[in-house]
Amino acid sequence: MSDKKFAVVSSAGLIFAAAIWGFAFVIVKDSLDYVGAIWMLAFRFTIAAVCMAIVFYKKFSLMKKSYWLHGALLGALLFSAYAFQTVGCKYTTAGKNAFLTTIYVILVPLIGWPLNKKKPGVTTFIAAILSVTGIGLLALKNENGSLLSMNIGDVLTLVCGVFYAVHILFVEKFDAAEDPLLLTVLQFAFAALFSWIAAPCMDGAFPAASLTNMRVVVSMLYLGVFSTMIAFMLQNVCLKYVPSALASLFLSLESVFGVLFGTVLLHEHMTLRMVIGCVLIFSAILLAEVIPQIVKKNQEPQQSGDNSRAQAAKGGDE
Repeated sequence: MSDKKFAVVSSAGLIFAAAIWGFAFVIVKDSLDYVGAIWMLAFRFTIAAVCMAIVFYKKFSLMKKSYWLHGALLGALLFSAYAFQTVGCKYTTAGKNAFLTTIYVILVPLIGWPLNKKKPGVTTFIAAILSVTGIGLLALKNENGSLLSMNIGDVLTLVCGVFYAVHILFVEKFDAAEDPLLLTVLQFAFAALFSWIAAPCMDGAFPAASLTNMRVVVSMLYLGVFSTMIAFMLQNVCLKYVPSALASLFLSLESVFGVLFGTVLLHEHMTLRMVIGCVLIFSAILLAEVIPQIVKKNQEPQQSGDNSRAQAAKGGDE
Protein backbone atom coordinates (compact mmCIF):
# COMPACT_ATOMS: atom_id res chain seq x y z
CA MET A 1 0.00 0.00 0.00
CA SER A 2 1.35 3.45 -0.95
CA ASP A 3 2.02 6.19 1.60
CA LYS A 4 -0.93 8.14 0.22
CA LYS A 5 -3.30 5.21 0.76
CA PHE A 6 -1.87 4.69 4.25
CA ALA A 7 -2.63 8.35 5.01
CA VAL A 8 -6.19 8.05 3.73
CA VAL A 9 -6.87 4.84 5.66
CA SER A 10 -5.27 6.29 8.79
CA SER A 11 -7.33 9.48 8.50
CA ALA A 12 -10.46 7.33 8.32
CA GLY A 13 -9.21 5.42 11.36
CA LEU A 14 -8.85 8.61 13.39
CA ILE A 15 -12.34 9.77 12.42
CA PHE A 16 -13.65 6.33 13.38
CA ALA A 17 -11.90 6.63 16.77
CA ALA A 18 -13.53 10.04 17.28
CA ALA A 19 -16.92 8.53 16.38
CA ILE A 20 -16.36 5.68 18.88
CA TRP A 21 -15.64 8.21 21.63
CA GLY A 22 -18.55 10.39 20.57
CA PHE A 23 -20.96 7.45 20.72
CA ALA A 24 -19.55 6.53 24.14
CA PHE A 25 -21.17 9.65 25.61
CA VAL A 26 -24.56 8.27 24.57
CA ILE A 27 -23.71 4.82 25.98
CA VAL A 28 -22.65 6.35 29.30
CA LYS A 29 -25.74 8.54 29.52
CA ASP A 30 -28.03 5.57 28.83
CA SER A 31 -26.16 3.16 31.15
CA LEU A 32 -26.35 5.52 34.13
CA ASP A 33 -30.00 4.49 34.45
CA TYR A 34 -28.83 0.97 35.34
CA VAL A 35 -25.28 1.18 36.76
CA GLY A 36 -23.61 3.68 39.09
CA ALA A 37 -20.97 5.93 37.53
CA ILE A 38 -18.01 4.50 39.47
CA TRP A 39 -19.10 0.87 39.02
CA MET A 40 -19.25 1.66 35.31
CA LEU A 41 -15.62 2.82 35.44
CA ALA A 42 -14.63 -0.33 37.32
CA PHE A 43 -16.07 -2.53 34.56
CA ARG A 44 -14.74 -0.31 31.78
CA PHE A 45 -11.13 -0.09 32.96
CA THR A 46 -10.99 -3.74 34.05
CA ILE A 47 -12.10 -4.93 30.62
CA ALA A 48 -9.63 -2.60 28.88
CA ALA A 49 -6.72 -3.52 31.17
CA VAL A 50 -7.30 -7.29 30.83
CA CYS A 51 -7.68 -7.13 27.03
CA MET A 52 -4.58 -4.98 26.58
CA ALA A 53 -2.56 -7.15 28.97
CA ILE A 54 -3.45 -10.23 26.89
CA VAL A 55 -2.54 -8.53 23.60
CA PHE A 56 0.68 -6.91 24.84
CA TYR A 57 1.79 -9.47 27.45
CA LYS A 58 5.35 -9.48 26.06
CA LYS A 59 5.73 -5.86 27.19
CA PHE A 60 5.76 -6.99 30.82
CA SER A 61 9.39 -8.05 30.39
CA LEU A 62 10.22 -4.33 30.48
CA MET A 63 8.68 -3.88 33.92
CA LYS A 64 10.60 -1.96 36.56
CA LYS A 65 9.77 0.11 39.66
CA SER A 66 9.25 3.39 37.78
CA TYR A 67 6.47 1.81 35.69
CA TRP A 68 4.50 0.94 38.83
CA LEU A 69 4.90 4.45 40.28
CA HIS A 70 4.09 6.26 37.04
CA GLY A 71 1.28 3.85 36.20
CA ALA A 72 -0.29 4.50 39.61
CA LEU A 73 -0.09 8.28 39.20
CA LEU A 74 -1.51 8.20 35.67
CA GLY A 75 -4.19 5.74 36.78
CA ALA A 76 -5.23 8.07 39.62
CA LEU A 77 -5.46 11.05 37.24
CA LEU A 78 -7.33 9.00 34.64
CA PHE A 79 -9.75 7.67 37.24
CA SER A 80 -10.39 11.20 38.56
CA ALA A 81 -11.00 12.59 35.07
CA TYR A 82 -13.41 9.83 34.08
CA ALA A 83 -15.16 9.91 37.47
CA PHE A 84 -15.96 13.64 37.17
CA GLN A 85 -16.95 13.19 33.52
CA THR A 86 -19.19 10.17 34.10
CA VAL A 87 -20.91 11.57 37.19
CA GLY A 88 -21.27 14.88 35.35
CA CYS A 89 -22.98 13.13 32.45
CA LYS A 90 -25.68 12.04 34.88
CA TYR A 91 -26.71 15.65 35.46
CA THR A 92 -26.21 17.14 32.01
CA THR A 93 -26.76 16.09 28.39
CA ALA A 94 -24.41 13.79 26.49
CA GLY A 95 -23.80 16.53 23.91
CA LYS A 96 -22.83 19.17 26.50
CA ASN A 97 -20.72 16.59 28.32
CA ALA A 98 -18.82 15.90 25.10
CA PHE A 99 -18.13 19.53 24.24
CA LEU A 100 -17.28 20.72 27.76
CA THR A 101 -14.78 17.87 28.16
CA THR A 102 -12.71 19.29 25.28
CA ILE A 103 -11.69 22.24 27.47
CA TYR A 104 -8.58 20.15 28.22
CA VAL A 105 -7.18 21.09 24.78
CA ILE A 106 -6.90 24.72 25.87
CA LEU A 107 -5.85 23.85 29.44
CA VAL A 108 -2.87 21.67 28.46
CA PRO A 109 -0.64 24.57 27.30
CA LEU A 110 -1.90 26.88 30.07
CA ILE A 111 -1.25 24.37 32.90
CA GLY A 112 1.98 23.31 31.20
CA TRP A 113 3.25 26.91 31.27
CA PRO A 114 4.41 26.91 34.92
CA LEU A 115 5.29 23.20 34.84
CA ASN A 116 7.42 23.25 31.68
CA LYS A 117 8.44 26.93 31.78
CA LYS A 118 7.07 27.29 28.25
CA LYS A 119 4.85 30.28 27.59
CA PRO A 120 1.86 29.53 25.30
CA GLY A 121 1.49 31.44 22.07
CA VAL A 122 -0.99 34.24 21.47
CA THR A 123 -3.37 31.82 19.76
CA THR A 124 -3.71 29.85 23.01
CA PHE A 125 -4.91 32.91 24.92
CA ILE A 126 -7.36 33.83 22.14
CA ALA A 127 -8.56 30.23 22.16
CA ALA A 128 -9.06 30.43 25.93
CA ILE A 129 -11.27 33.52 25.54
CA LEU A 130 -13.29 31.83 22.78
CA SER A 131 -13.61 28.69 24.89
CA VAL A 132 -14.82 30.53 28.00
CA THR A 133 -17.35 32.44 25.88
CA GLY A 134 -18.53 29.19 24.31
CA ILE A 135 -18.85 27.53 27.71
CA GLY A 136 -20.94 30.45 28.92
CA LEU A 137 -23.31 30.17 25.95
CA LEU A 138 -23.48 26.39 26.20
CA ALA A 139 -23.77 25.89 29.94
CA LEU A 140 -24.93 29.06 31.69
CA LYS A 141 -28.66 29.60 31.93
CA ASN A 142 -31.12 31.97 33.53
CA GLU A 143 -34.14 30.32 35.09
CA ASN A 144 -37.13 32.15 36.62
CA GLY A 145 -35.38 35.50 36.51
CA SER A 146 -32.51 34.28 38.71
CA LEU A 147 -28.85 35.06 38.17
CA LEU A 148 -26.97 33.10 35.56
CA SER A 149 -26.10 29.67 36.91
CA MET A 150 -24.40 26.50 35.72
CA ASN A 151 -25.71 22.94 36.02
CA ILE A 152 -23.75 20.78 38.50
CA GLY A 153 -23.16 18.28 35.70
CA ASP A 154 -21.50 20.99 33.58
CA VAL A 155 -19.28 22.03 36.51
CA LEU A 156 -18.19 18.42 37.11
CA THR A 157 -17.44 18.02 33.40
CA LEU A 158 -15.22 21.11 33.43
CA VAL A 159 -13.34 19.72 36.44
CA CYS A 160 -12.87 16.53 34.45
CA GLY A 161 -11.20 18.61 31.73
CA VAL A 162 -8.64 19.86 34.26
CA PHE A 163 -7.72 16.30 35.25
CA TYR A 164 -7.49 15.26 31.58
CA ALA A 165 -5.09 18.15 30.92
CA VAL A 166 -2.83 17.23 33.86
CA HIS A 167 -2.98 13.57 32.81
CA ILE A 168 -1.85 14.44 29.27
CA LEU A 169 1.08 16.49 30.58
CA PHE A 170 2.31 13.62 32.75
CA VAL A 171 1.79 11.06 29.95
CA GLU A 172 3.94 13.23 27.68
CA LYS A 173 6.62 13.38 30.39
CA PHE A 174 6.66 9.65 31.19
CA ASP A 175 6.31 8.40 27.60
CA ALA A 176 9.62 10.05 26.69
CA ALA A 177 11.54 7.49 28.76
CA GLU A 178 9.19 4.49 29.01
CA ASP A 179 7.20 2.18 26.76
CA PRO A 180 3.81 3.86 26.18
CA LEU A 181 1.87 0.62 25.69
CA LEU A 182 3.04 -0.91 28.97
CA LEU A 183 2.39 2.38 30.73
CA THR A 184 -1.13 2.41 29.29
CA VAL A 185 -1.88 -1.13 30.48
CA LEU A 186 -0.74 -0.18 33.97
CA GLN A 187 -2.68 3.07 34.14
CA PHE A 188 -5.84 1.24 33.04
CA ALA A 189 -5.19 -1.40 35.71
CA PHE A 190 -4.67 1.20 38.45
CA ALA A 191 -7.71 3.18 37.28
CA ALA A 192 -9.72 -0.04 37.56
CA LEU A 193 -8.31 -0.68 41.05
CA PHE A 194 -9.22 2.83 42.25
CA SER A 195 -12.69 2.39 40.74
CA TRP A 196 -13.29 -0.91 42.56
CA ILE A 197 -12.20 0.71 45.84
CA ALA A 198 -14.32 3.84 45.41
CA ALA A 199 -17.45 2.29 43.88
CA PRO A 200 -18.94 0.71 47.07
CA CYS A 201 -18.46 4.01 48.92
CA MET A 202 -19.91 6.23 46.19
CA ASP A 203 -22.45 3.97 44.43
CA GLY A 204 -23.38 1.43 47.09
CA ALA A 205 -23.60 -2.33 46.71
CA PHE A 206 -22.31 -4.23 43.68
CA PRO A 207 -24.95 -3.98 40.89
CA ALA A 208 -25.28 -7.74 40.38
CA ALA A 209 -28.85 -7.47 39.08
CA SER A 210 -27.81 -5.03 36.35
CA LEU A 211 -25.29 -7.51 34.96
CA THR A 212 -28.14 -9.85 34.00
CA ASN A 213 -29.37 -7.11 31.66
CA MET A 214 -27.83 -7.72 28.21
CA ARG A 215 -28.16 -4.01 27.42
CA VAL A 216 -25.82 -3.24 30.32
CA VAL A 217 -23.40 -6.05 29.43
CA VAL A 218 -23.12 -4.89 25.82
CA SER A 219 -22.67 -1.28 26.95
CA MET A 220 -19.84 -2.19 29.35
CA LEU A 221 -18.13 -4.26 26.64
CA TYR A 222 -18.42 -1.34 24.24
CA LEU A 223 -16.89 1.08 26.74
CA GLY A 224 -14.09 -1.31 27.72
CA VAL A 225 -13.19 -2.87 24.37
CA PHE A 226 -14.12 -0.23 21.79
CA SER A 227 -14.11 3.13 23.54
CA THR A 228 -11.05 2.46 25.69
CA MET A 229 -8.87 -0.21 24.05
CA ILE A 230 -9.61 -0.14 20.29
CA ALA A 231 -10.00 3.64 20.01
CA PHE A 232 -6.69 4.08 21.84
CA MET A 233 -4.94 1.62 19.51
CA LEU A 234 -6.43 3.29 16.44
CA GLN A 235 -5.17 6.63 17.65
CA ASN A 236 -1.63 5.40 18.25
CA VAL A 237 -1.32 3.48 14.98
CA CYS A 238 -2.92 6.10 12.74
CA LEU A 239 -0.91 8.99 14.20
CA LYS A 240 2.15 7.48 12.49
CA TYR A 241 0.74 8.23 9.04
CA VAL A 242 -1.27 11.43 9.52
CA PRO A 243 0.22 14.90 10.14
CA SER A 244 -0.35 15.94 13.75
CA ALA A 245 -2.36 19.06 12.83
CA LEU A 246 -4.77 17.03 10.70
CA ALA A 247 -4.90 14.27 13.32
CA SER A 248 -5.87 16.80 16.01
CA LEU A 249 -8.69 18.04 13.79
CA PHE A 250 -10.01 14.53 13.21
CA LEU A 251 -9.83 13.56 16.90
CA SER A 252 -11.53 16.79 18.01
CA LEU A 253 -14.58 15.63 16.02
CA GLU A 254 -15.32 13.52 19.12
CA SER A 255 -17.29 16.46 20.54
CA VAL A 256 -19.23 16.91 17.30
CA PHE A 257 -20.12 13.21 17.20
CA GLY A 258 -21.16 13.42 20.85
CA VAL A 259 -23.66 16.17 20.09
CA LEU A 260 -24.85 14.45 16.90
CA PHE A 261 -25.48 11.07 18.55
CA GLY A 262 -27.03 12.72 21.59
CA THR A 263 -29.45 14.66 19.41
CA VAL A 264 -30.39 11.74 17.16
CA LEU A 265 -30.45 8.86 19.66
CA LEU A 266 -31.33 10.56 22.94
CA HIS A 267 -33.45 13.34 21.40
CA GLU A 268 -31.47 16.01 23.26
CA HIS A 269 -32.51 19.55 22.35
CA MET A 270 -29.94 22.13 21.25
CA THR A 271 -30.96 25.79 21.23
CA LEU A 272 -29.38 28.30 18.82
CA ARG A 273 -27.40 29.79 21.72
CA MET A 274 -26.01 26.34 22.64
CA VAL A 275 -25.08 25.66 19.01
CA ILE A 276 -23.17 28.95 18.87
CA GLY A 277 -21.42 27.96 22.11
CA CYS A 278 -20.39 24.63 20.56
CA VAL A 279 -19.08 26.40 17.47
CA LEU A 280 -16.98 28.75 19.61
CA ILE A 281 -15.54 25.88 21.66
CA PHE A 282 -14.72 23.89 18.51
CA SER A 283 -13.11 27.01 16.99
CA ALA A 284 -11.03 27.36 20.17
CA ILE A 285 -9.87 23.75 19.80
CA LEU A 286 -8.73 24.41 16.22
CA LEU A 287 -7.01 27.63 17.24
CA ALA A 288 -5.19 26.08 20.20
CA GLU A 289 -4.28 22.71 18.67
CA VAL A 290 -4.35 22.72 14.88
CA ILE A 291 -3.25 26.19 13.74
CA PRO A 292 -0.02 26.30 15.83
CA GLN A 293 1.02 22.96 14.35
CA ILE A 294 0.37 24.20 10.80
CA VAL A 295 2.41 27.34 11.47
CA LYS A 296 5.23 25.26 12.97
CA LYS A 297 5.22 22.93 9.98
CA ASN A 298 5.39 25.85 7.55
CA GLN A 299 8.35 27.29 9.44
CA GLU A 300 10.32 24.04 9.35
CA PRO A 301 11.48 24.35 5.69
CA GLN A 302 12.77 27.85 6.46
CA GLN A 303 14.50 26.67 9.62
CA SER A 304 15.92 23.71 7.73
CA GLY A 305 17.32 26.07 5.12
CA ASP A 306 18.83 28.27 7.80
CA ASN A 307 20.44 25.23 9.46
CA SER A 308 21.86 24.08 6.14
CA ARG A 309 23.37 27.48 5.49
CA ALA A 310 24.82 27.50 9.00
CA GLN A 311 26.38 24.08 8.47
CA ALA A 312 27.83 25.20 5.14
CA ALA A 313 29.33 28.28 6.75
CA LYS A 314 30.76 26.17 9.56
CA GLY A 315 32.26 23.75 7.05
CA GLY A 316 33.87 26.61 5.12
CA ASP A 317 35.44 27.99 8.27
CA GLU A 318 36.94 24.64 9.11
